[in-house]
Amino acid sequence: MAITTSLSGKTAVITGSNSGIGLGIARELARAGADVVLNSFTDREEDHALARDIAKEFDVTARYIKADMSKADECRDLIAQAGACDILINNAGIQHVAAIPEFPTEKWDAIIAINLSSAFHTTAAALPLMRKAGWGRVINIASAHGLTASPYKSAYIAAKHGIVGLSKTTALETAEEPITCNAICPGYVLTPLVEAQIPDTMKEYDMGRDEVIRNVMLTRQPSKEFATVEQMGGTAVFLCSDAAAQITGTTISVDGGWTAL
Repeated sequence: MAITTSLSGKTAVITGSNSGIGLGIARELARAGADVVLNSFTDREEDHALARDIAKEFDVTARYIKADMSKADECRDLIAQAGACDILINNAGIQHVAAIPEFPTEKWDAIIAINLSSAFHTTAAALPLMRKAGWGRVINIASAHGLTASPYKSAYIAAKHGIVGLSKTTALETAEEPITCNAICPGYVLTPLVEAQIPDTMKEYDMGRDEVIRNVMLTRQPSKEFATVEQMGGTAVFLCSDAAAQITGTTISVDGGWTAL
């Protein structure tokens, strides 16, 4: 059988995809021919414009659906509104940094809800659609922090470790079906949000751009280079391809060697 990466005729739902990694993945899936459903918790004209631009650029169907990933019913309703979900990318996430004794309860609850529980709810809603279609891919965006840890990020690290475990369980429950589930574990990715942090970090450490990136921001990333949103998207496209049909229940690190240390 010829190996193909064409995703024509498939519908991909990507949570948290109006910017950054999620949008990068949506664009690469559309480039491969998939129809895409973008999502975030806002409902702005620019959100819908992103979908229109993708549809025009890649000649696919693209929609934007508002859904708050901190709410279980909205997670499940997102999949229902999409109508089809051959590819599910669980990407939505937030972060908060504090020591455990000072970590606000509401921040813990929000991070666990958005970064972990949302993936359970969307997966639970999507699997019946994948089974009906006879094919499916679930890709959870974890983190290098899904495989290792850092101080002051207790909720984020707990959630990302949980995402890795959820990916394994989903893979085992679908192992005899043409459905796979894997987790991508990025290191530091150059998103617009990260790019915006560079000038302030330069001022804080009194360093030039290249020095602050290499010695401060990427201190744990041996390659000393950011990953890109396009690389995240390319990895997702690979996991959706025929070549990855027997890759399930595992993690793929895109972290410049972080987890090799």
